[in-house]
Amino acid sequence: MHLSSFYYYNMAFSSQIYGLYLFMLLLGLGLGYAQLSSNYYATTCPKALSTIKIAVLKAVAKEHRLGASLLRMHFHDCFVNGCDASILLDDVSPSFKGEKTAGPNANSLRGFEVIDSIKSQVESICPGVVSCADIIAVAARDSVAALGGPSWQVELGRRDSTTASYSAANTELPSPLMDLSDLISSFSNKGFTAKDMVALSGAHTTGQARCSMFRGRLYNETNIDSTLATSLKSSCPSTGSDTNFSPLDATSPVIFDNAYFTNLVNNKGLLHSDQQLFSGGSTDSQVKTYSTNPITFYADFANAMVKMGKLSPLTGTEGEIRTDCRKVN
Repeated sequence: MHLSSFYYYNMAFSSQIYGLYLFMLLLGLGLGYAQLSSNYYATTCPKALSTIKIAVLKAVAKEHRLGASLLRMHFHDCFVNGCDASILLDDVSPSFKGEKTAGPNANSLRGFEVIDSIKSQVESICPGVVSCADIIAVAARDSVAALGGPSWQVELGRRDSTTASYSAANTELPSPLMDLSDLISSFSNKGFTAKDMVALSGAHTTGQARCSMFRGRLYNETNIDSTLATSLKSSCPSTGSDTNFSPLDATSPVIFDNAYFTNLVNNKGLLHSDQQLFSGGSTDSQVKTYSTNPITFYADFANAMVKMGKLSPLTGTEGEIRTDCRKVN
């Protein structure tokens, strides 16, 4: 081969190798962007997690119910177009209708002011770095731990959406009136197994529900403990008092434990959807297991929460890091 031909051949070959290397590098970077990481803020905002934790502990100590509220917020955020903090967006203009006023959230979802406070504190130490979506996810974990429940490693790197879906919030969140088959389908649509669904339902070991949400069960269903029914009817009459609250778990309402499942075994589920988990169906055995084995429940709940936190997150250059969680930048 002539020397010049050899030179150009090698140059062309080297270019191909370099091009392949560059392609693989970019592909690797793309994959890296799509993945969440437990140490995402290790260098960019090392105090982020401790700041969130302290704020949550203070809020829950002041009002225990906020622990359940922050946990529920994470669930209602992730189930509607993924964990993207769309739940936090206010209706800032006539053309923008957010998720806060949707049926499952209106006059029900709470804790927004806690997220606002946390965001303000985090912005003061590392502006424009920590997403509202990650704050919600970490706050949910810290709330459960603050109430005596399990902890888990929250993977981070979510970004915030610039849109919200009022219609999806109305249709994709499971209803407290659902039967077991519909509950299983609702969770399956998001990639969860029936086992995941039962474990996540254990979040109802804390929190409260409005009279309007359980009145039908109270007056129309027979698989409810008579003593519980009698006590509930005093604050939830057959008509009126729609906004009166009762604890989802009357046994230990401000402690994250397995009493919710013990209640179900004894027909003391507050919501129709709660008691459906123990009503002669396919999930009875799992409820029984959790009612006697809190360690198993804790482990399964933590695993299901990690799985939930990975529902369609925005990563890389998708979305944005909101400065104010209530509105887009």
